[in-house]
Amino acid sequence: MPVSNTLKAALLLLMAEFLLASMGAIIKILAIDLPNEMIVFFRNLFGLVAILPLLISMGSELFKTNRFKLHLLRAAAGVSAMYCFFYSIGHIAFAEAMLVKLSAPLFIPIIAYVWLKESISLWSKIAIALGFVGVAIILDPDANKFTIIALIGLGGAALASVAKVTIRKMGTTEPSARIVFYFAFLSSLISAVPLFWAWVTPSWFELGMLCLMGSIGTVGQLMMTKAYTLAIPGRIAPFTYASLVYASIYGWVFWDETLRWATLAGSLLIFIAGLLTLKKSKKYDSKEASDKESTNAA
Repeated sequence: MPVSNTLKAALLLLMAEFLLASMGAIIKILAIDLPNEMIVFFRNLFGLVAILPLLISMGSELFKTNRFKLHLLRAAAGVSAMYCFFYSIGHIAFAEAMLVKLSAPLFIPIIAYVWLKESISLWSKIAIALGFVGVAIILDPDANKFTIIALIGLGGAALASVAKVTIRKMGTTEPSARIVFYFAFLSSLISAVPLFWAWVTPSWFELGMLCLMGSIGTVGQLMMTKAYTLAIPGRIAPFTYASLVYASIYGWVFWDETLRWATLAGSLLIFIAGLLTLKKSKKYDSKEASDKESTNAA
């Protein structure tokens, strides 16, 4: 019996999330000695290298756009989200950093309402409220250090949502290949600027880890892209929460981390909220699917 496309997509997405969680684990290792600015730059650089065949095949048509300001906004928001997310990975429990990142879908309906004047359904309002209750539980005001860093990660999730809604804004006129190109190109340029004052010459080990980070991150994003082209996004999107399982295992094995009960309770609420928002957010996911190789907030 042939394997259904949905099952293939689910398996691909599970493998993709494992690779992306592995990329996050490498970031956590690199963050000990390398500045966040360098890690973000190398991630973007490898994203650009990955689409070089695209640049060659499409020629000058790829560069023609009347929406450059939106491309720039998308790149700025996406790179800023990376800075926030990568910083949170390096400074709080790995699984908790991954969990805060998963709150991004909660912001999409709000940003789309303010910017694109799109209505928010009752179910979306309930999901948003439920999700933010989960976030509040995870932030844990009694743990001041965690709260500040988690807020940075939460800011990254919001910025990643801005990037997604920007894709929605220009998706009516811009092909996905052009969106991918401009993000990879502009994000590499933007993230290269801080290297003038933040450059630290990496050791051979660190250089190898940077290369590995970029490679598996790119492969993971490509696998995710393929998964979303094989099945309806809403049917497989819940499997993205596998990243929390992988991150928990990595955190336990390598950093002796354990999840707090508050984190587990908050994650359950965010997961439920994510399921409720699938119907509303899948149109963004389907557009984003063709753009995944250059995204990572997040």
